[in-house]
Amino acid sequence: MTGVQQGGHFRPLESGDPTSVAGYRLAARLGAGGMGTVYLSYTPGGHPIALKTIRPELSEDPEFRRRFRQEVQAAQRVQGFYTAPVIDYDTEDSQPWLATAYVAGPSLAAAVGEHGPLPVPSVLLLLAGMAEALSVIHAAGIVHRDLKPSNVLLASDGPRVIDFGIARAADATALTGTGVSIGTPAFMSPEQAAGKKVTPASDLFALGQVAAFAARGTGAYGDGPSHAVLYRIVHEEPDLSGLAEQLGFISRCLAKDPAERPSPAEIITLCQEASPTPLRQSGSWLPEAIAAQITQRVSASAALAAPPAPTAPVTQPDLSPPAQTPAQTPVHAAPTAAAAQVPPTPSFGPVVPPPHPQAPYQPSYGPPTYGPPTVPQPPFPHQQHAHPQPAWRPLPPPKKNQAGKWIGISIAAVMGLSWLGGCASFIKELGDSSDASATSGGTGGSASARPLPDPQPVTYKGINIPKDYYIRFADSPPKPIEDNSSYDNEDADLYYYDVYEDALSSQGDKIVLLNNAQQGSLKTCREETRYAERVSLSQLSKGSQLCVHTTSGHIALVTFRGTAAESDPSNYVSVDLTLWRNAEDPSAS
Repeated sequence: MTGVQQGGHFRPLESGDPTSVAGYRLAARLGAGGMGTVYLSYTPGGHPIALKTIRPELSEDPEFRRRFRQEVQAAQRVQGFYTAPVIDYDTEDSQPWLATAYVAGPSLAAAVGEHGPLPVPSVLLLLAGMAEALSVIHAAGIVHRDLKPSNVLLASDGPRVIDFGIARAADATALTGTGVSIGTPAFMSPEQAAGKKVTPASDLFALGQVAAFAARGTGAYGDGPSHAVLYRIVHEEPDLSGLAEQLGFISRCLAKDPAERPSPAEIITLCQEASPTPLRQSGSWLPEAIAAQITQRVSASAALAAPPAPTAPVTQPDLSPPAQTPAQTPVHAAPTAAAAQVPPTPSFGPVVPPPHPQAPYQPSYGPPTYGPPTVPQPPFPHQQHAHPQPAWRPLPPPKKNQAGKWIGISIAAVMGLSWLGGCASFIKELGDSSDASATSGGTGGSASARPLPDPQPVTYKGINIPKDYYIRFADSPPKPIEDNSSYDNEDADLYYYDVYEDALSSQGDKIVLLNNAQQGSLKTCREETRYAERVSLSQLSKGSQLCVHTTSGHIALVTFRGTAAESDPSNYVSVDLTLWRNAEDPSAS
């Protein structure tokens, strides 16, 4: 049942909300903001996730989609203790969405608003955890851009920084074309408020602002209209009155010059020096009232994980008969004729496509009110007695002497087997001679090198591959994976790396750069044999196409779309991919 659980702070789905997204059942609302709406959902194994759908007006902007795709793929590289990792996403859907691990705790904004400022030990642990999160985020080439109390969640084992990098996608949309900056004014850095280049140091300024809010309940530049707060951020000094002495180093984060702000590693050291005891995240790092709230949310999310019972909808209680007998079947006890050949759809998690039908599917669930389970049931159980069987049976014909008949059959069988054996020997000899011809004469190719039937192509657009990352063509969709082994990784079907110069390569060492006059296709990739181990980026321009053959028999047409912009701190190549999986024998590559 979808709704609110006592103490869980979940909101029920509203009339315009979807009930599922890409097969994930939506159980409740977690919140809504400028970018979209966040729902509580679950993986097939029952683990809770937070699924965010993007607002329609943003989804319709092509530039937003491009940036959103880049940022989500970059966010996949962020795997830290104090971040909520990306679980799943679809940036190409009519309404893009992103799923991350669910954090069973309130946001810092909600916790301070309800329970007041945090004590100094909690603030020090909060800052150390956030700084560690920023170090991981920045190492992935991402600037958060919108670090604020509502983007910091309080879990029992420490804070979690969420929504990193997503604001960058909105910065590029037509909605910001009038000069409006994405971000929360009270937590922007001076350079961000002035429309200048945003760097990792900008997140450190926001960290100082968040720390002041956590310790005092208000930011360092006061409240009021956005333009007034932004003016004070750019031109005035922060107000840190009432801040505990141990937290005095926060003023360094709020320096107007980005170069004067401490790094995340320095913040962690300053927190350790300010704490009288070693910093250790545990279940007791938060005030008791907030810890109790977290426990309530854990229980509430677990209760909502149960899928709806397979009974009649509560809005139509009169559809089910009051009593059941073998001759009466509930309206919802069995699928309709159209649904009788497919398994029931799971009520949560990604929808698994049904297998190819071979025989009419007979469901095994529901009350067994229409016959023993060993007796096959018709699609409409309530009609099973519509055509009663006749009571009479025809008499069997008189028995005849069958001896002569069986002797003739035996002789015919022996003669037939002898004839079939001769045919089999002849066919085998013919096949052996054909194989020998294929392997030793004519074109000189081997039987295993002959192309298989043309598989259906699958296309993926806008895949960003960071340096020293690779993708696997068997994945759907292919997603960048960091290589922690060597350049001989057997999984690296397409690899972006640097040995002598930036280049694209493949584990099969069969990559071909097509000429401008060549039309990229499966036929072209099969016929072109100018194999190379790698292709340098200096040889590529926007629109260049490459054929890649893998040792597992996949063939790909890779269209080069460019590299990261100079202003982008990330280093990646962007490609479109058309895949023909299992297009040739694996031994041929």
